[in-house]
Parts: sequence; structure tokens; C-alpha cells
Amino acid sequence: MSNKWNFYTSNEIIPQGWLRNQLRIQADGLSGNLDKIWRDVRDSSWIGGDADGWERVPYWLDGFIPLAYLLRDEDMIERAKKYIDAIISYQRPDGWICPCDDDKRGEYDTWVVLLISKVFTVYYECSGDERIPDVLYKTLRNYYDLLKNGEIKLYDWGKYRWFEGFIAINFLYGKYNEEWLVDLAKILKQQGADYNEESSAWKRPLNKWTFGTHIVNIGMMLKSQAVSCDILGEEYDDEAEKLHKILSDYNSTPVGLFTGDECLSGLSPIQGTELCSVVEQMYSYEHLFARTGEAKWADRLEMLAFNALPATISDDMWTHQYVQLSNQIACEKFPGKSLFRTNGPEAHLFGLEPNFGCCTANFNQGWPKLALSTFMHSENEVICVMPVPSQLKTADKTITVTTNYPFENSVTYSVEANCDFTFTARIPSFATNVKINGNQAESGTASFAIKAGENKKITLTFEAKPEFIKRPHNLFSVKCGSLVFSVPIETEYKMHEYIADGVERKFPYCDYELIPKSKWNYAYSSEILTAESRGVSEIPFSSKNPPMVIKAKVKEIEWGLEDGYETVCAKVPESTAPISPEQEIELHPYACTKLRMTELPKI
Repeated sequence: MSNKWNFYTSNEIIPQGWLRNQLRIQADGLSGNLDKIWRDVRDSSWIGGDADGWERVPYWLDGFIPLAYLLRDEDMIERAKKYIDAIISYQRPDGWICPCDDDKRGEYDTWVVLLISKVFTVYYECSGDERIPDVLYKTLRNYYDLLKNGEIKLYDWGKYRWFEGFIAINFLYGKYNEEWLVDLAKILKQQGADYNEESSAWKRPLNKWTFGTHIVNIGMMLKSQAVSCDILGEEYDDEAEKLHKILSDYNSTPVGLFTGDECLSGLSPIQGTELCSVVEQMYSYEHLFARTGEAKWADRLEMLAFNALPATISDDMWTHQYVQLSNQIACEKFPGKSLFRTNGPEAHLFGLEPNFGCCTANFNQGWPKLALSTFMHSENEVICVMPVPSQLKTADKTITVTTNYPFENSVTYSVEANCDFTFTARIPSFATNVKINGNQAESGTASFAIKAGENKKITLTFEAKPEFIKRPHNLFSVKCGSLVFSVPIETEYKMHEYIADGVERKFPYCDYELIPKSKWNYAYSSEILTAESRGVSEIPFSSKNPPMVIKAKVKEIEWGLEDGYETVCAKVPESTAPISPEQEIELHPYACTKLRMTELPKI
């Protein structure tokens, strides 16, 4: 079984509406400026400097490149090319690509060979630069020779991320069809970790750091069978679903994440999830949908993209958290022992590089790769996977999606074609009362035969009702469609500008502590939930102007604080006895909150 669907390139997809605004905010924020202000990218060893020579430049390029091309931003495109040119210029005659001394290769964790190979593939798909296949061929051939001869081997990150190289391996195999690429794939799997053997440790969180419970490794791993089974000659049997169920049963959050701060952390609403894992989980779901065409992966992708991703990044996208929490009443540095299982006391602050800088470089792949997943195609069929504002424009067809989804439940597809093909619209699984051009329809997908010369307009409408979702510990979250809602907490931002380890934090990329200025100790006191649309502003997931709210009835309770902490709510309320009259409050989209209560009891 090959892929059910194939990806389009950045030259064929044009983000529009709120999605383009979000990408522009990202380009004007940290992602679009790291090469100017952050030493690990600006002065990296990858381009001849003396700073980081491992994962940070490849991580950054993996998102910066498609961001530049999706926005048709000539300055960013030129800056991306300068980095690619520099990296290529330092490639050794034998094909070795990474910035380390030749005699140190055995000590260099070569997961970054897999990562930079993926970056080259992304760059080729965006730019069409004909140097890249040869550069990539030499890179992976050298890698194969070194692995086969035993001069290097997978260990640590490379061992647990062996499948990351298959994006590039599959690309080269499709181009050259050479048997050594199959051998390389087999070596990687043989030396790589088997997550089926790791999964028994996922059922009980430990205050212990391991590669097999590391949340980013796990987010990447979910796509492993989808990207590797064909070239390995193995059957696809939806291994990801089996592993996903274990993760969900023992480590879930209301927004479809798994807790991991930094390793799997159980079902507590006050344990965090690392930002890198959000974008890697999204990328896995994009490939899982492409592989299978199964709606569950697109549904899960929406949950992450419309909730978890924007929630952990500031509105201007200049700062971010390392970890986000479902119930997060403050983001203040812990003066003593960290709340988190394996993260430090600043991991939940918003800043340039709280805790570690990996997320600083890596988070920027989230929105661009989502945009690249809005449309996919097979032999003579096009599907709109993500019903967000965008346009597909190829030599023989143009499809424009006009919508404010997920904030409103109406989508219009305008199709212009110079060829015969089938257009399919994916309808979110939660949709009820589905109508197409006013006629009742089923949820799932809707397909239309498009004839050459035809201009067709298709309007899809549906409903989504707010509902309570049962969570562990007798708590509940509120969901409407793909959006999760939280009690927003008024916030004071305390800015910190300083220099540490030669890294400068200054506005707008300084650090912030977030201090609560409103009540948060509520319980739901009524089953009635009322949704209200407010319209989408220039900042789609604005913390000041949320595009949608839900009105709910609540009463205050004696919730209490987690033992030993003054800025963390207790995992579960100390008492659910009401201490106030009933009142109506507004719930905001989880994505629009920085301080929030998402899991509450009912009384």
C-alpha cells in the first residue's frame, strides 16, 4: 500500500485569510528573525561560525523555508538560500555534511544527518534547486557507507529518531531507485529503537528521564510505520493507532496532546507538554493522514493546530513556553523544587529559550506544514484536508477555500478547472446538520465530479454544539467542534531583560513571567453552554479579542494549591462545596488563553 494522498508544494498552495495572517505574524516574529538575533542560528557552525553545530539550524530551516515560500517573501527566500549555500559549501568530498571534525564522527549523534536530509528535501520541494538531489545523494550515501562499515552507529537521539531520515530516503529512492537506499533503511530500523518494547513504561509516569518516554521522540515516532514500511517491504497495520491509544489512556490532555515535561507525565492537569512535541505530533498526523486517508488523523491534527500550538506561543509569536499546562494559573519561576518531572523551574515561562532552545528553533514548522497539508492529491482526485482559508493553484485547476473555520462553521469552495477531476471535501467528524448548497448531506467526505471548463461553487455548512467532555479525576473540559475552551485568567506580564551565557534577551524577545489577576477557583454549576461568535481579528488566536466565546454557569469552590507551591493549583480541588452564588462567565478558546483553567469539576 502506497500513500493514499500526496502533498502539494509551497508553489501550489497560497494561504489566505486568517491562515495567511498567522503565517505573517510568525514571519514578523521570532521564527522570521532568529538568524538576526539568536547566536545559535546567526553564528552557527553550520555556516562557518563558532556556535551550535547540531540540531538548531536544521530545526529552524525546517520551518523557515516553507514559511518563506508560502508567503512568497523574497527576503526570507534569499536568507534561506544563504544558509543552504553555506551548508553545501562545507560538505566534505566524501559526502559528510555535519559540522564536526572528521575524527569526531563516531562521537557525533547523527540524528542530525537525518534532520538535515529532511531539510534538503523540504528545500528542494520549495525551491526546485537542482543542486539538492546530488547533495542529498552524497549525504545519505556517505551515511550508509559509515553505518555499513561500522565507523558510526545510531545511539541516543539517532537511535530513537531513526525514522526521521525516511522523508529523504523515500524521495531519493523515487528519483534513483537504487538498492543501497533500501539497505540504509534496513540498517536504520535494525539499529533504531522499537517503541513497542518501550510502551510498557508509558503507563506509569516516572520522575526519570529516558529516551523511550521522551515526549518529542514519541511525537515523531507516531509516523514511523507510515513513512518506512514501503521501502522496508513491510505491511502497514496501523501500529500508530495502537500506540496512540496507550498514550491517550495514560497521558492525555483535553487538547489531544500527551503530557511530557519532558518525559511522559500521566493524567494530571498540572503537568506540562513540551512545545516541540506539539509540532512533531502535528507532522506525524499529516503523514498518517496522507498514508491512510483516515479522518481520525485529520481530526487529531485540527485539535493540536487550533488549540495546543497557539496556546503556548505569545500573540506576536516573539516568545513561547517550553511546556504548557491544561490548568495553568501562573507562569512564575519556581523558587524551589520544579513542579515538572524532568524540566527546570522556568520551563513554563514565555521567552526566547525557556529551559532549552530546541523549541526556539523547532516550533516554527507547525503553521507552515499545516498550510502545506490543506490540500492533497491522488491520481485524478484532489482533497481539501483542512477547511481553512487557502488556495490551490496548479497549471490546470484553481480551488479557493473561503472560510473562518474553525471559528465559524461555513466553508465555500470555488473550483475552476481546465481538466476533468474529482474534488473531495473532508467534513470534520463532529459536524451535525451538514448541508451542501442547502441540501442535507452526510458527514465524512463529499466528492464532486469536476469537468474541464467548469466553474463550480460549493458551500458547506454544519453545526457544532458545545459539550462537556469527561476527564480523569472527575473533572470536565468544554469542547465545541475542534475548539477546546478554558476559564481565562486575567494576566499581568512581568518582563525580564538580561544576558545569560552570552545570549541576550531584550524586548520583544525577552522573558516574561505571567501573574494571575482574576479568580480561577470555579466549578461548573449548570449543563447549559451557549456559544457566541465574535469575529476573527488580525490576530486569529488573540488573547485580547477571542473569535468565539462560550457562556457557562459556575460557582466558586475551595480549590486550593498544590502542596509546596504558591503558584500552582491543586491537581484536584480540595473541596467542591460552593462558596459563592452562581454566576455566568465567558470561556475563551484554549488557544487564546495563556493563563487558564481547562479541567473543572461539576457541582
